[in-house]
Amino acid sequence: MAFIERQLQLAVNKIHQWSAFNGFTFSTAKTSCVHFCRKRSLHPEPEIKLEGQLINVVSEVKFLGVIFDKKLTFHPHVMRLRKKLDKALNILKVLSNTSWGASRTSLLRVYRASILTKMDYGCVIYGSARQSVLKKLDPIHHSALRLCSGAFRTSPDESLYVECCETSLDYRRTMLALHFYFKILSHPGHPFHTHKQSQLILRLQRARPSVIPSFFTRVSKFLNSFNLDSVQVVPTIKYHLTPWNPHGLNFLNPFKTFDKANTAPEIYQQLYADHREVYQNFIPIFTDGSKCSSCTSFACVFINSTLSFQLHPSCSIFTAEITAILHALSEISSGPPDNYIIYSDSLSALESMTSLNRFSHPLTFNILELHDRLSTKGFTILFCWIPSHVGISGNELADNLARSATNSLNSPFPVNDVKKC
Repeated sequence: MAFIERQLQLAVNKIHQWSAFNGFTFSTAKTSCVHFCRKRSLHPEPEIKLEGQLINVVSEVKFLGVIFDKKLTFHPHVMRLRKKLDKALNILKVLSNTSWGASRTSLLRVYRASILTKMDYGCVIYGSARQSVLKKLDPIHHSALRLCSGAFRTSPDESLYVECCETSLDYRRTMLALHFYFKILSHPGHPFHTHKQSQLILRLQRARPSVIPSFFTRVSKFLNSFNLDSVQVVPTIKYHLTPWNPHGLNFLNPFKTFDKANTAPEIYQQLYADHREVYQNFIPIFTDGSKCSSCTSFACVFINSTLSFQLHPSCSIFTAEITAILHALSEISSGPPDNYIIYSDSLSALESMTSLNRFSHPLTFNILELHDRLSTKGFTILFCWIPSHVGISGNELADNLARSATNSLNSPFPVNDVKKC
């Protein structure tokens, strides 16, 4: 305790010096100290001073809406949260009147907005509490679902989940914990981005099951059960898009004046032949993505070679199309500078490269960066949209290769795709 006091006192002194230099003051009355410890025997409390006054040692403190108690049981937080939710539950009791009340859809929206969001907030933190503590929130969840669906009091909880398309709170906390974990992986600047579990802590948790597992220990169990151990996430890098410089890549669309539903495939084939006559000096590359219930894949067709790979099943078809274009650029970057034109039947993928913003697909920025790098080396690369399944040989070959891909490519994919999984 003497060592802890000395280190904390030095830190508080530095903070006080910084605040005095910059014109800030800390309120000693509002400053509190919590000694996180699970010892039951008598032990000294820390004595830390701020501006010559002892900082008050308390048993619990509220920080950003979450109550931290000295034993980190989070029981005070759960009980105070339940008391707050009991009041919010009265809104549903009023709106669920059988004669003039709201519909089930409206009631569920009110429940998710006014009650469920409060239980979700901070659940990554207080989710480490004992199951006996967390189960105290289940009656609120079940009562709200009964009010929204008009079910009897004796209705089984599992039936309520199915009827209202809601999961249990335990599953929901698991899902949000995984979301937060993959969000950490996607931000290289996050303090826990390169976190690795200490073997000492792991041995302690195995030897003493009573020890509350850390966040990463809990998440590792979830990853094993969902087969997400080997998943790699595309890092979210801040791209500084200056508004005074043009950004994005324009693409050709010689078929935009024709409606596919009212245009014969032979007309598209003739238009493509005329288009190739104009751009005969450009080497064609065809890309395509495919997705079914069990796998997601993509393919690239070059003049003298083809390649196709399977991605993680949770990847979207949009990710597959973008990955195919990025892979085509990577392949031609190893060769000498030349004129290339990349054909894709995904209009959304090509349009995402023309209008870039900070919410764009992360692989779209990788395409822009690689394209700029190739342009400086002397490459001329164009993009063109072509309609699918109209008899254009290169596109048909890319489509068949994408459907029959067998080789797996363990490439990173965006966080949003992981969340859908």
